[in-house]
Amino acid sequence: MDTVVVIYSGGMDSFTLLHLARSKGHPVHALSFDYGQRHVRELDSARQVCRALGIPHQVIDITAMNAVMAGSSLTGEGAIPAGSYEEETMKSTVVPNRNMILLSLATGYAVTIGARSVWYGAHGGDHAIYPDCRPEFIEKMDAVCRVANYEPVAIEAPFMRADKAAILATGLELGLDYGQTWTCYNGREKACGQCGSCVERLQAFAAHGLTDPLAYEEQA
Repeated sequence: MDTVVVIYSGGMDSFTLLHLARSKGHPVHALSFDYGQRHVRELDSARQVCRALGIPHQVIDITAMNAVMAGSSLTGEGAIPAGSYEEETMKSTVVPNRNMILLSLATGYAVTIGARSVWYGAHGGDHAIYPDCRPEFIEKMDAVCRVANYEPVAIEAPFMRADKAAILATGLELGLDYGQTWTCYNGREKACGQCGSCVERLQAFAAHGLTDPLAYEEQA
């Protein structure tokens, strides 16, 4: 079975993706990125999970690139907006060219370790806001990364057409504990329950009639 590099943020989607790859028998290498995100605590979650599973895990510091990836509320420029992903204000969470940069670095890592593919957690719920999570982007990145080196590397997004509830359904089938993940865009002690990421996560659990195991701030 071919080795897979999973871009692993420590969030709900990539956590499910990591376990999905393992469930299919792939040897997995996890790759995480510190790009100056406010919710850097998601990287702590990623480290803990990989340590417990014995998965090789690299955390790459790319904060030096902030000057060319500026303008996002996720990296501390302005308030994190509250509400649904469909709202116009959520566009402030776009980090310029983030996934192209991360996929390029992950492809280089894949070539280095002899992996045949890079998986990342783009999903259908991201399409309204994030251009670098849409099918057209994924298809073109896949085409480029197959010819960018002597060794072809595929770019795969198994959840490309799934919503958050469907991703959670996959994780529930795998028996996953989502208390081991962090989703909130605010890097506080508890999840805020108000940002788009929290709202979408809570809606997914509600769709399954379940309570999210994460601790949330009390709402006024």
